[in-house]
Amino acid sequence: MMFDFLFNAFQLGEFLATGLRLSVPLVFAAIGGLICERAGVFNIALEGQLLLGAFAAALGAYLTGNAFGGLAATLFVGAASGVLLAYVSITLRVNQIVVGIAIILFSIGFTSFMSRIAFEGGGNSLMLEGFMPVAIPYLADIPVIGRVLFNQDLLFYLMLTVVVVTQVVLFRTQLGLNIRAIGENPGAADAAGVPVFTLRYLCVIAGSTICALGGAYLVLSQIFLFSDNMSAGKGFIGLAAIVLGRWNPVLALLACLLFGLLDALQLRMQFQHPEVPYQIFAALPYLIAILALVGLIGQARPPAAAGKPYDREMR
Repeated sequence: MMFDFLFNAFQLGEFLATGLRLSVPLVFAAIGGLICERAGVFNIALEGQLLLGAFAAALGAYLTGNAFGGLAATLFVGAASGVLLAYVSITLRVNQIVVGIAIILFSIGFTSFMSRIAFEGGGNSLMLEGFMPVAIPYLADIPVIGRVLFNQDLLFYLMLTVVVVTQVVLFRTQLGLNIRAIGENPGAADAAGVPVFTLRYLCVIAGSTICALGGAYLVLSQIFLFSDNMSAGKGFIGLAAIVLGRWNPVLALLACLLFGLLDALQLRMQFQHPEVPYQIFAALPYLIAILALVGLIGQARPPAAAGKPYDREMR
């Protein structure tokens, strides 16, 4: 039976662990995009920033021989992509959808070209240093969930920390109130003394850096090499998770977990039914994302100023 694994503790643990690992890049992308949108900047470039983060992680780990070198390179490149997005979207007031698409196309071409220069075999034959799982004593021995939640690597725990910090900052601090204000009504926030442009810059840079960490997870925690287009649509799933999570970090996390588990399920279905074209199963997470978003039309309301350049002279 297709769902027999649900009644086997070991197989269920393996399924949940796989779904969790597949959801981590989605969470980084969703939280990064959510921070940008809460500040009024629509970041459709998540897919490209994941790819840039993955390439930076591979290059940094390759040159330094150390996973932390890859992580440092990812943080730098993610912040740089945020500066570019912020300057073009906020200062030059270019259409944010167009900017995002341009960054995605640039990232695909740039990483593909540079990987052939930087790595032998284009990066497909690398075996990079990465982050290994660290079992938390006693907690890792809990049946099923112990292996799933308490035997993970550094980037997984960093992901959880990012979600908690983002939730607290957005909804429990004055800074978060200001961020939400410039995403809803930047003119009123500006009149109240909130530095709209500075805060938007900081949010876009922070969000882009967090998104790039999702690419670092792919390289440093999952497959330990770089390959072309390895983000594989995860940035777009992250965008769907933002809407499904109603621009709330914890709800976005849960949406990403749903997509991760669906991805793990389709991988299991491919293995159990090799006679069926794998593309049918691979489309499952995207089909669910579309159905979920269609069901939310008219219900989920994005920040009112998201995607709209702010001109102080027009307030």
